[in-house]
Amino acid sequence: MENKSESIVFGGGCFWCTEAVFSMFKGVLKTTPGYAGGTVKNPTYEMVCEGDTGHAEVLKIDYDPKIIQLKTLLDIFFNMHDPTLLNRQGGDVGTQYRSIILYNSEEQKETAEKFIKNLQSSFENPIVTELKKLEEFYPAEDYHQRYYEKHPYQPYCAVVIGPKIHKIKKKYGLS
Repeated sequence: MENKSESIVFGGGCFWCTEAVFSMFKGVLKTTPGYAGGTVKNPTYEMVCEGDTGHAEVLKIDYDPKIIQLKTLLDIFFNMHDPTLLNRQGGDVGTQYRSIILYNSEEQKETAEKFIKNLQSSFENPIVTELKKLEEFYPAEDYHQRYYEKHPYQPYCAVVIGPKIHKIKKKYGLS
């Protein structure tokens, strides 16, 4: 019998960070940085960085729900970024860095809505995470794929991603 995988798309700042975090977890079968949530077909990194396409830097996560549940993925997502910041994460500013969940099914939508509702009391400010159906996902250029894994000592990776990975590893007991 074949394992049935599912996918969901998260945007929570730079997709290098998001991929580095989620790729650590058992049950995450594949991670693909890309662009979604906008109006322009086949956007490039440069176009998305301009902020005029409406796309966010996102990560498509293919996962095995028998190994890692959507609620766990949501928990990781909301622990790895600040969902109360509108159009920014740290020094990354612009609509392309917004907090967004792009779902593929009504079940994913309902799970995310309930999760956010229950989580809101943990934050002083409102959660601004956008929740919408995934219309189209565009994989990012090859040089963005597994970026942190290939360039851990690049300054942005060392200063921003490294500490985030350390925090998540500590929280979830990963070595």
